[in-house]
Amino acid sequence: MEAQLQYGTGDLNVEIPSSDVTVLAPKTEEGLPDEAASFREAVRRPINSAPLAEIVGPSEKLAVVMPDITRALPRDRLLPWLFEELSHVPPENVTIINGTGSHRTNSKEELAAMVGREVYERYRVVNHDAHDPETLAFAGRSSEGRDVYMNREYVEADRRIVLGFVEPHFMAGFSGGYKGIFPAVANVASIMHYHRAAVIGHARSTWGVLEDNPTQDQIRENGSLLPVDFCINVTLNRERGITGFYCGDVLAAHAAGCEASKVAAMVACEREYPIVVTTNGGYPLDQNLYQAVKGMSAAYQIVAEGGLIICASRCNDGFPEHGNFRKMLLEYPTPEAMLEAINSPGFSLYDQWQVQLFAQILQRARVALHSEIDHEAVRRVHLEPVADITARISEELESIGEDAPIAVLPEGPMTVPYLENAPVEA
Repeated sequence: MEAQLQYGTGDLNVEIPSSDVTVLAPKTEEGLPDEAASFREAVRRPINSAPLAEIVGPSEKLAVVMPDITRALPRDRLLPWLFEELSHVPPENVTIINGTGSHRTNSKEELAAMVGREVYERYRVVNHDAHDPETLAFAGRSSEGRDVYMNREYVEADRRIVLGFVEPHFMAGFSGGYKGIFPAVANVASIMHYHRAAVIGHARSTWGVLEDNPTQDQIRENGSLLPVDFCINVTLNRERGITGFYCGDVLAAHAAGCEASKVAAMVACEREYPIVVTTNGGYPLDQNLYQAVKGMSAAYQIVAEGGLIICASRCNDGFPEHGNFRKMLLEYPTPEAMLEAINSPGFSLYDQWQVQLFAQILQRARVALHSEIDHEAVRRVHLEPVADITARISEELESIGEDAPIAVLPEGPMTVPYLENAPVEA
């Protein structure tokens, strides 16, 4: 059968040479027939909140936080609707903050494309920089007694609005909600503590789990150190069409969005698969290997011990080069060595969390990568480069038996499989 794998800005058509293929994709959902009208309805009749237009006064300073370019939120549609609803707020009172977390900042050209040229020219748009103390301000103290700093524009605002979209997340359970604030506009020290080994390695820091998830617990606690006055969350289909709005109180709106996302994007499986073909959901999610770990993690949920994950992720940005992700992959000879170092007392290194997840996947399965990264560079980070996915599947079937079942996740982490009879441990 032929599978269409999301890859970059298009599809990669791949022949799967088997008669026992299970395709795991999100439920087909139509986009809302009139997104703008649905937006207005959602913000005028929000969940557990006053209407949006009543939240912000005309003389108040407003911070609007949006996710960075690695998230597929349709900001260029949402922001004009938002500012129409807040037409009484002068543009000079508004700052749009690009919530990069620990990711790279986005260029002026990228920001203009993200928000739309008209919004970019009318409103102030700034990148968050977790590494620059001059751009940060004290936001509050966590229950652990740690000082948390956040983007100064965000801290000093009178009102705060967070934008985001809800989908299953490989550590936080689901994206959206307070995750649009923490770690999105936090300082790097707080981000590193949030991503510490004990939390990342916890059984409940995983896809689809909100309650008693130590990752989500930190998101909610730190994200609410300062009042978030209104949340605008959406769910999306494959075409990036909006399928639902979940607006109002952060926790209540996010909970409603998570319920909808679970129904649409999580799929129960009765068995493990010796071969799982996955992607990272195409552009803008598959721009680098760091992000591609998410697609590998989705496959990891159902791959058999010692099985093969084949990940098609364009990775046109490489590893990326910033941070310690690539450095750590090259420094340690085995996944076991990576985990031993990360779990050692006192170890703390930026990007260790993604390396930890990467190493956990490699402990269970072999991972092959179809990408734009040089093949020798792929081999050096403990992955197998693949030029021809069909040929590689055929080779694997010759080794394990031609009747072996294969699972395909054409949209990668946009669909999250889970073993029906394997409940998450407490």
